[in-house]
Amino acid sequence: MEVQVIQNKIYEIRGHRVMLDFDLAELYQVETRALKQAVRRNIERFEGDDFMFELSEAEYDRLKESLRSQIVMLETDGRGKFPKYPPFAFTEIGVSMLSSVLRSQTAIQANRAIMRAFVATRNYIATATTVTAELAEIRATIELLRRDGEDTLEALNDLSEDTRKHLDNLYQAIGELSVKSSKPEKPRKPIGFKSENKE
Repeated sequence: MEVQVIQNKIYEIRGHRVMLDFDLAELYQVETRALKQAVRRNIERFEGDDFMFELSEAEYDRLKESLRSQIVMLETDGRGKFPKYPPFAFTEIGVSMLSSVLRSQTAIQANRAIMRAFVATRNYIATATTVTAELAEIRATIELLRRDGEDTLEALNDLSEDTRKHLDNLYQAIGELSVKSSKPEKPRKPIGFKSENKE
């Protein structure tokens, strides 16, 4: 019995991962009616929504609509139709409890495979959650780097503008100095006594 096939029969309902009575009956190779009767005879073992609950009509309608949209046909009554009445939904511990009610060799083997499927589903969800969290962290880091890059470029642009202004000022000062040094100076009057040479 392939774990993946069983995993496809695990649904999320009322916040629980559950399997439905007609899918379980198929795996245990018993009639759904027989499975339900066995559960009702031992109902004290399944008290509490954390073990088993019956779907409401509305929940069952939503489930059927969802399965139809996935083009899934449940052949639980031999005619490829959905069962008439809302099914029982069994949580992982509810399925485990079924092993004390249905004791055939087929049921025992099916239960082992179902437990593995629940564990595989849990592991998959845990891994997917971790990967999703890591991807979110990577996205946040990339966004932070992008913003830092924009801030850095903006700062560089500001710095370049300031540097250009300083260079312009320096060139202007150098230019002014060059103009001053190139102007011919007026001849200075000699200092001291002027002597006259008489011959």
